[in-house]
Amino acid sequence: MQPLDPTVQGELEAALTRLTGARRVVVGAGRTDRGVHATGQVAAVDVPSRWDASTLRKALNAVLPRDIWVADLQEAGPRFHPRYDALERHYLYRVGVVDASGSPFHRPWCWPLQRSLDLLRLQEAAAVLPGEHSFRRFARSGQEERGDRCRVLYAEWENWDGLGFGFRIGANRFLHHMVRYLVGTMVAIGLGERPVEDIARLLENEPGLRTSPPAPAAGLFLTAVEYPSQALDPGMASASREPFSVSADRDEST
Repeated sequence: MQPLDPTVQGELEAALTRLTGARRVVVGAGRTDRGVHATGQVAAVDVPSRWDASTLRKALNAVLPRDIWVADLQEAGPRFHPRYDALERHYLYRVGVVDASGSPFHRPWCWPLQRSLDLLRLQEAAAVLPGEHSFRRFARSGQEERGDRCRVLYAEWENWDGLGFGFRIGANRFLHHMVRYLVGTMVAIGLGERPVEDIARLLENEPGLRTSPPAPAAGLFLTAVEYPSQALDPGMASASREPFSVSADRDEST
């Protein structure tokens, strides 16, 4: 929630208040920075038992702003927590290398770099990331108290519809701005501005070595949050509490 700016949580709570007649606190899987998009964000809320999942989803999509859409809604277990129960998070970052990536149909959802990148160098840099590492150098300052080790499950670059390249990464957790710093540094490698070996040296926290500036927010998408199956088991729900898990998409650049 923000006191003056519209947010996904704020808009969802306003819609639920309108539909149910009382304020409903929405708990999300995590925050995304302004300008970052989410096609797989997950949130949970308690609603009166008269609402079934299908009816509530249709009602929410009828009253929510145009930049939020509830993709799926289901009953969850009474102890389900979207943030603390999460096992994995998955992101996609898109970089445009052709002029068309700067058009109004693509610019809001990518980094319109409009320069050639060496895909082989990008792939070599990403290949170093899987496994457990310290990502302190790839995080915004002031995160030390949270710890800096993350277990990356996969990291790979792919072609993006003739417009450029997409970077996909999954991990058990992410530090603040971690994906954007990774992409910014790998793009510099893909441009030939720094060596591939810098990724490994940064993971080893080599003194004096810095990342490249972080990639812009607009190219980043939270695509999925994974949970253990028992956390979403509706059979565990009690008669007095019937939570629902809400999967919502929003362009947060507004």
